[in-house]
Amino acid sequence: MNFPKWKEILIACVCAFGVLFSLPNILPQSVLNKLPDWMPNQKVSLGLDLQGGAHLLLEVDLDSVVNDYLNQTLDSARVTLRKESIPYAANFPKAMPKGSTAVEFDLKDSSKAGRAKAVLSSIDSDFKVDIVGAHVTMTPTDAALQKKKYDAVDRSVEIVRKRVDETGTREANVQRQGDDRILLQIPGLQDPSHVKTLLGRTAKMTFRLVDEEAPEILDKKKAVAPVGSIYLESAESGKYIAVKKQVLVGGETLVDARLSYDEYNRPEVSFKFNKQGAKKFGDATKENVGRRFAIVLDNEVISAPNINEPITGGSGRITGQFTAERAQDLALLLRAGALPAPLNVIEEKTVGPDLGADSIRSGVLATLLSGVFVLVFMFMWYMSFGMIANIAVVVNLILLIAGLSCLQATLTLPGIAGIALTVGMAVDANVLINERIKEHLRRGEKWVKAVEEGYNLAMTSIVDTNLNTIIGMLCLYQFGTGPVKGFAITTILGTVISFFTSTTLTRYIVSTLMRLKYRISIPM
Repeated sequence: MNFPKWKEILIACVCAFGVLFSLPNILPQSVLNKLPDWMPNQKVSLGLDLQGGAHLLLEVDLDSVVNDYLNQTLDSARVTLRKESIPYAANFPKAMPKGSTAVEFDLKDSSKAGRAKAVLSSIDSDFKVDIVGAHVTMTPTDAALQKKKYDAVDRSVEIVRKRVDETGTREANVQRQGDDRILLQIPGLQDPSHVKTLLGRTAKMTFRLVDEEAPEILDKKKAVAPVGSIYLESAESGKYIAVKKQVLVGGETLVDARLSYDEYNRPEVSFKFNKQGAKKFGDATKENVGRRFAIVLDNEVISAPNINEPITGGSGRITGQFTAERAQDLALLLRAGALPAPLNVIEEKTVGPDLGADSIRSGVLATLLSGVFVLVFMFMWYMSFGMIANIAVVVNLILLIAGLSCLQATLTLPGIAGIALTVGMAVDANVLINERIKEHLRRGEKWVKAVEEGYNLAMTSIVDTNLNTIIGMLCLYQFGTGPVKGFAITTILGTVISFFTSTTLTRYIVSTLMRLKYRISIPM
């Protein structure tokens, strides 16, 4: 029952921590703004079911994933046949139509079919090459297709998370559903149109040369681009500009992109390449000084500046008629990376804040009622020791709110249920301890001996119960999703805190009162 000084200081610091970090949740914002900078201001984030928000169900266009895979192989086949001097027919396709399941083309000379099969088979081991006469069919294996689709959805989930998190919305729930769908829930967002715009762009960026021999035109239908070039619309002029098909530098080599301002305070986007991209970009600008360089995003020329001098530092700027918001969005898209396939919104709904307010009122009322009933029961049954247990329950709630605030955890309706459950669980240990103390008092043992033995003997049962609860909640957190994880987090945190309050805090209070020779009565 003796507590060294360092342990007393530690208990006091933990309790002070709880009060300090839980205060921002009950103080009005006007008061928080006046607090000094060193004071914590984190609040518990409310989930979609408590404060309302947007719910979007997205579908990844897996047909585009397969089509891109086939077209990459088609381009590789074209380059390989040229390199090996194996002629192909004049009707060699520019791209495989959407919905194709294999790469198909014709050779010019069927006598070279054997050699063609050998070199084409070396392009990708996941493709089976069949040649009948002069007709070539390259079919991907089922395993390769499934892996491409699975990886595309996984990459889409991560890119969606990056794009949404950087828009200022916090604690968005992004998770995979089924084979080709992504669930996106954003608490507090009532108008998802801006987010849909961000998610609707693939954000595939490339750097190409402008074809100076082709004129800029207003009507793309009347244009015939030179061989090796393609007409793309310019975001600056609204005209169509001919750019080379060859990609000099790809957007995948970008490592950073930020909103910045030029010397005239006009918004622009500054970007930076990795080492490989910096070398490619430096070589491309060095070899093409005086020419125009097209920056293409999703088949649209967003800027086409002149190369006045070689850019060898690995960084550059995208200028144009940008607003600050558009430049910020462009920088965000470039940082997050390109989506492997387009996303289609197949379900959209919003949860109003009124429904969330009703949920909060119901959850808080249930928690308060459960707490009051527990406190009254403990006092009536254990008297003074019950009051000590009640103090531990109150401190437990304060520390729980402080812990959720520090972790920036999202509190959902199941999370409130977890808090209500924690209130009941918080007194379990005290019940075990008090019953052990009563047993020893019935045997006629002294108060100090009975209390010490009560805490020591109850410790094994307390550790066992709390450990089993934590193991179960860890499984819920690992395999659950969304609100289930919120329930698991609050229960785990509440269990750990209740272990401290019931075995350490109450013991310290009892020992302090005994040292003050305060006579504690407990019913037999």
